[in-house]
Amino acid sequence: MLFPNMMKALLTVFVVGILAGSMSVIAQTLSDIVTEEFFEGIKAQSDPSCEGRNFYTRDAFLQAAEDYPQFGTADDLRREVAAFFAHVTHETGHEIDGPSFPNSQYCDPTNFPCNPDKNYFGRGPIQLTWNFNYIPAGESIGFDGLNSPETVANDPVISFKTALWFWVNNVQPVIGQGFGATIRAINGAIECDGRNPAAVESRVGYYIDYCNQLGVDPGPNLRC
Repeated sequence: MLFPNMMKALLTVFVVGILAGSMSVIAQTLSDIVTEEFFEGIKAQSDPSCEGRNFYTRDAFLQAAEDYPQFGTADDLRREVAAFFAHVTHETGHEIDGPSFPNSQYCDPTNFPCNPDKNYFGRGPIQLTWNFNYIPAGESIGFDGLNSPETVANDPVISFKTALWFWVNNVQPVIGQGFGATIRAINGAIECDGRNPAAVESRVGYYIDYCNQLGVDPGPNLRC
C-alpha cells in the first residue's frame, strides 16, 4: 500500500515525465515501435520478386527478440531499432540467401572447422557470413551452424536470432559512438575509410529515414 505522500511524489514524477516528453518514450516497448506499418514499409522497398517478402515477418522478429532483452538497452530504443533495420534493409536488399562470391565457401579454418560440403555465405537479415560466425551463433541459438548453415535461410525466427546475436555481440557495444561505428562493426573492412562510400551512404540514408519515422534524432558521427 502506498502512503499519501509517496503516491503524491510518484504522481509528480509521472506528470513531470510527460511534460518533459520522456515518459512516453520510456513506456514504449519494442512492439510499440516496430509496428506492422513500420515493418511492412521496410519490406515494401524490396523488389516484388524478393524471397524475403514472404520469409521475414514482424512476428518472427518479435519472437526472436524475446531471447535478446538487451537489444535496445545501449541507446534510445527507437534509435537502436532504426540502426538495426537500416543495416537489415541494406544487407537484405542485396542478397537474401546467396554468396557474394560464388566460388567462395567462406571458410576460415584458423579457429573453427568447416564442413567441406557446406557453404557459409551470407544468410539472414544481417547476412551472417563465415564459419567462425555460423558455429558460435548456432551454439548460442540452438542450431547446427557447422553442418546445417542453411537453417538460417529456412527458419525465419532463427534467421532473426542470428541477426540479433551478431548485433548484441558485435555492434551494440559501439552504438554509443554513432551510426558510423556500427557500419565499421558490420562491414568496415570493405566499406569504411573510402573503400565503398556508396554502400556507406546507402546505410546512412536508411538510418536517417527510419529515425525520422520513429521520431528520434540520428545523432552524430553517421559515417565511417
